[in-house]
Amino acid sequence: MIPGSQASTPFTPARWAGLLSLGFFTDFLDTLGVGSFATTTTAFKLGNLVDDQDIPGTLNVGHSLPTILEAALYITVIDVELVTLVSMIVAGAVGAWFGAGWVVRWSRLTIQRALAAALLVTAGIMVLRQLQVFPAGGDALGLTGIALGVAILASVLIGSLTCLGIGNYAPSMAVVSLLGMNPTAAFPIMMGSAALILPVAASRFLASGRFDRRTAIGLTIGGLPGVLVAAFIVKSLPLDEVRWLVIGVLTYTSALMWRSAQAEPRAQEAP
Repeated sequence: MIPGSQASTPFTPARWAGLLSLGFFTDFLDTLGVGSFATTTTAFKLGNLVDDQDIPGTLNVGHSLPTILEAALYITVIDVELVTLVSMIVAGAVGAWFGAGWVVRWSRLTIQRALAAALLVTAGIMVLRQLQVFPAGGDALGLTGIALGVAILASVLIGSLTCLGIGNYAPSMAVVSLLGMNPTAAFPIMMGSAALILPVAASRFLASGRFDRRTAIGLTIGGLPGVLVAAFIVKSLPLDEVRWLVIGVLTYTSALMWRSAQAEPRAQEAP
């Protein structure tokens, strides 16, 4: 049996259908470049689907297989220079290993505060991207020297933050663009990184049991067809309006998470 907590409310057919739909929708948007962690966290919080302290683990476990499928599809389509691709992916996995190791030891209160901050940071990065504050990028499909070193260090940081619910898509797009790479190179890098980051982090959460097992299974089963539909049928959508909507919802959910943290007993403050 897969370890992990289970929600106390009955898992009716309607609840399973909702989880499958959530997995489909979030990984569908993920494949198109919106991201899945922030949108899933919002659904968890607004729908009271997962205990706050189990959200990071459920995200990493539930979205691992769909993300691996995304990476397999994009890495074969966009030709990024191999040293850049591999080094950034491995660096992200290293960050995820240490990040997940910290998160599984945190208290409920600490996780609530961290998730509130993570959602707000994600919304901020998305706003900057929408306003085109980041450079448009260049034509390069690889990095060398100092630029590669900066990319590797940034990938370690992004990998560690992914465990909290800060998706790697928006930060990776920002790093790639700032370093002068072709923005299309961000897709295999960020999806390849996520394909290694999530399973590495998930292994830590699996060992600790700090995730909701049935919810994670529902996300996985629903997410796989969502990836395939986005990649082979829809392929692209006008997503500007969707991103602004997501930004608004993330900001609201961040406020809800922070309010939940403020309501926690002070005795829970110690990790």
